[in-house]
Parts: sequence; structure tokens; C-alpha cells
Amino acid sequence: MEDPPAPTLISCQSLEQFLLLAKSAKGSAVAELIKHATETSGVYVFSELLECKCVEDIRNGPHANSVKLLEIFAYSTYEDYKSECACLPPLSPAQLTKLKHLTIVSLASQCRTIPYSTLLVTLDITNLRELEDLIIDAIYAGVIQAKLDQKNERLEVESFIGRDIKMEELSDMVEKLDNWCSNCMQVLQAVEGEMTRANLVKMEHSRSRDKREVELKQLKETLKVASTLEGEVRQSTSQPPREPAKATAKKGLRGSAAEETQSIRKVIHFAGN
Repeated sequence: MEDPPAPTLISCQSLEQFLLLAKSAKGSAVAELIKHATETSGVYVFSELLECKCVEDIRNGPHANSVKLLEIFAYSTYEDYKSECACLPPLSPAQLTKLKHLTIVSLASQCRTIPYSTLLVTLDITNLRELEDLIIDAIYAGVIQAKLDQKNERLEVESFIGRDIKMEELSDMVEKLDNWCSNCMQVLQAVEGEMTRANLVKMEHSRSRDKREVELKQLKETLKVASTLEGEVRQSTSQPPREPAKATAKKGLRGSAAEETQSIRKVIHFAGN
């Protein structure tokens, strides 16, 4: 099964036909146009229709309750409708379902994890099966992206469509956006500071590593020279030079010969006497 088109795209395409019809509608035709717009699947934004001249023209007439109903679909929830239902047109099943979908969106904008108990009260539903069917219908319609946590009886919302915003709420939204931008700048500055510090640490570490490598190389050269010298010393002490050894041997031989000659003389001298 193919995924449904994006909700925003559906809303724009579907609302456009009502905006075209609104250019020539008057009186009761405008009220009927509002009824169809709030019933039609895929239409979840209504501010452009509210701004149409024909809607403004019936705001203070006999069809003013239709304009009020359109405002509830644009900005309010099912609870708001119930509090004023006595002076509002009755909802068709399609309108009721859509308004409850929009109410879920409003709840999701306040908290991404919504307990079933809150949904049951807010949507005026008496059993979980009906509630879960409504949520699944909203998910399939692309109004929200969420998961049903049946074990903990709660709805975990990942994303949702945007709703219309009243003109008087724009200044508050601009202020929130300014605060958000300011916080983002502070975070970026903090990140840049951490990056600078990390680069300095990296450079210092690199210099220390290069210094250790140079010292290690010098130490290896020193040990190599010392090892060579030690080998030469050991060789010179364990094997004396040959020439001095020969001289000593000759001296020893000469001494022995001289002693032998002297002994012979003594023997000859003793024999002569």
C-alpha cells in the first residue's frame, strides 16, 4: 500500500477549491461552503478561508455561528466546541472525527507523550478500542506520526501537522523564535569554543609527541655509540696486542738463556778448582 501524500500538500490542494468557490459565494452558500470545508478529508488549515471577504460578510448575520464553527476548526479543540455547542451548528460524523484529530494535534504540541486517560477525557470517548481506532485513523490520514504504547496506555507522538495561528499569537511566536535563535547562537559559540580548545590540545599533544620522538631518537643514537665503545673496550682488554706479548716472550727467553749461561760458568769454574 502506498503512503498517503504529505498532509500539508493535501491541505493546500484541497483548500484551493473552496477558496475559488468563496469568491462568488454569498449568505447561506458561504455557510454551506464552510460545512463542506470542515468535512472534507485532507483539509486541516482554515485561516485562508476565514480571511475571505464572503466569510467576513456573514460574521455578524444569521450565519455567524458557521463562522464561529470555522474558527474552532482553525484554532480550538473539541472541548471548546462542547462548551459552546448550544450556539453552534451540530457536527456531522466527518466533522466530529476531524475536530478530534485536530484536538490530538493540539495535545501533541503541548506534550509528545499523551496518556490514554487524558485523551479519553478530552475527546469524550468511553473505551480504549474506540480511542485507538481514532488514533490509527489520524495516523493513516497523516495528521500525526505516532506509536501506540498499549502496555503503558499512552500515545507517543513523533511529529504532527501544524495548525492555524491567530494574529494575536504571532508576536508571542516571534518572541519564542527569537529566544530559540538566541539559544542556538549561544550553543554555537559554546561549540566553537570547545572546538578551539580541542584544537589547542591537539596541537600541544602533537608538539609533545614530536619532542618525545626527537628525544627517543637521540637516546637511541647515544645508546648505539655507547654500545660500540663498550664492545671495543671489551675487545682490547680480553685480547692484548701481539707485539708486546712477543717482546715479553723474547725477554723471558733471553733471561732464561742468560741464567743458563751463568750456571754453566759456575759449573766450569767449580770443576777447574
